Amino acid sequence: MESASTSLSRLRFALGLERNVVAMLAMFLALGMGEELWTRFIPKYLELLGAGALAVAFYGTLHDLLDALYPYPGGWLTDRLGRRASLVTFALLAIGGYVCYLVAPSWPWILVGTVLVMAWSSLTLPAIFAVLGDHLPPGRRATGFGVMAFLKRVPMILAPPLGGWLIARLGFQGGVRAGLVATILLALLGIAVLRRSYVEPAPPPADGDSLRSLWRRMDPGLKRLLLADIMARWAEGIPRVFILFFVLDALGRSAVEFGALTSVQMIAATVVYIPVARVADRMNRKPFVLLTFAFFALFPLALVTTYRIDGALGTAWLTAAFVVAGLRETGEPARKALIVDLASAGARGRAVGLYYLIRGLAVFAAPLVGGWLWILDRRLPFYVAFGVGAAGFLVHARWGPGDADHNTNMARMS
Repeated sequence: MESASTSLSRLRFALGLERNVVAMLAMFLALGMGEELWTRFIPKYLELLGAGALAVAFYGTLHDLLDALYPYPGGWLTDRLGRRASLVTFALLAIGGYVCYLVAPSWPWILVGTVLVMAWSSLTLPAIFAVLGDHLPPGRRATGFGVMAFLKRVPMILAPPLGGWLIARLGFQGGVRAGLVATILLALLGIAVLRRSYVEPAPPPADGDSLRSLWRRMDPGLKRLLLADIMARWAEGIPRVFILFFVLDALGRSAVEFGALTSVQMIAATVVYIPVARVADRMNRKPFVLLTFAFFALFPLALVTTYRIDGALGTAWLTAAFVVAGLRETGEPARKALIVDLASAGARGRAVGLYYLIRGLAVFAAPLVGGWLWILDRRLPFYVAFGVGAAGFLVHARWGPGDADHNTNMARMS
């Protein structure tokens, strides 16, 4: 009879839970639980600090601009400093941003703080790819990303309703600030866990590729994936910062209800991550990525049509729309694994950073466009987002890549 320890070892192997991966996941759980208490309520927090619609849209644009600019320097630091040191550095920068949010007397302080807060979500992106690429073979990478995504979504399920409860008890500003204090404490705990548990291996030899050289060497199929991905992110970015306003103001829902809808979205994403990722490690990845792009297009359409539906049916339709939002993540482990498969070990951090640099620079203005459309008609951003997302789906269906190459397929079969 198989021992419990053997079964646990096999489960850890199957899910890619190597020691350093587990240490990194623990840190992300700690910071994620803190950030998700308040991050979705920041647009309203800005409004209470005196920001208008265009200022809120600018916040979204700044968020996306930093999301574009940070991955490449994050990848460079990941390749140069090592995985552990870079993760600790990025967490410390984020803590500085949380403090800015906490003491902000007016909305411009939020913009300053965002420059630091984004260090955690954006500078760390290449480090995540690098850690999983370093420690997992190609045939288990999609599963590794699936587990990472699953565990990252646990705070997204648990924390938003708690954040809504804090707001209901302490008022909007008081609730957000209480969440920020908790985030600072959890971030310090995460740093302590990582420093104690992560064992830095010898890094792969770094090459001296420039940005131009990295772009020339990028696989043509990956460039086509990048094009479709850009269009999908426009579909996400155009209405993103106004989803909260649409649900609270246009649909008349409460902050607690919005927190619950966010949990529904995260549950839908979480349920599919690991099983779909396991299948994607054994099959062509294109259908899973294509399904993701379809849901990117459908979510804004499903949400805006709720405006016309009242009563219990309207609540059911709104809930279904947030289920669709969660299903946008279906093919993300497969897409990320494909990027890692195509990146050389010596430039893994920078190659990932370049992909996200290009995507981010192409997309960062989407919330500003969404703000202009919102002023014209608050339903218009959602209709336009659907059209752009549908175009991205068609681009990937026609030209998008499936698997990285023949060697990757053989590695999966071994």
